[in-house]
Amino acid sequence: MDLIEIYQCFCDRTRLRILHLLTRSPLCVCHFQDILGEPQVKISKHLGYLRSRGMVTTKRDQNWIIYSLPGRRADELERNLKCLQDCVHTDAVFKRDMEKLSRLAKSCCKPRSVFKRGVNGRKTNEKTKGSVYLRS
Repeated sequence: MDLIEIYQCFCDRTRLRILHLLTRSPLCVCHFQDILGEPQVKISKHLGYLRSRGMVTTKRDQNWIIYSLPGRRADELERNLKCLQDCVHTDAVFKRDMEKLSRLAKSCCKPRSVFKRGVNGRKTNEKTKGSVYLRS
């Protein structure tokens, strides 16, 4: 993965928000719509852009396409995602996105596989089923 490609993906606020959400949990387009408050066509356009550059991967779960970060990430991407996580703590928009993601994880019923694993890849137990593990 080329550093220029990473920065081209990072130069749009919506794509940054999408990538930041994906550091927490795999999501489908409808989840992004709920959290970001953007129309489906805009979300899909940005996800397609990220996917064509290898920044996100997809998996089908019944009728849903689930987007996630690649399992094996280039070192450059990993370092920039960590930097993004460190930088967004003071931004109200990113904080609000995390709050919406947390609420969505507790109330969303479909597709169930999205919230089966937390941010750190840990399985949720019966008590915390649907919870998203947020980094503090």
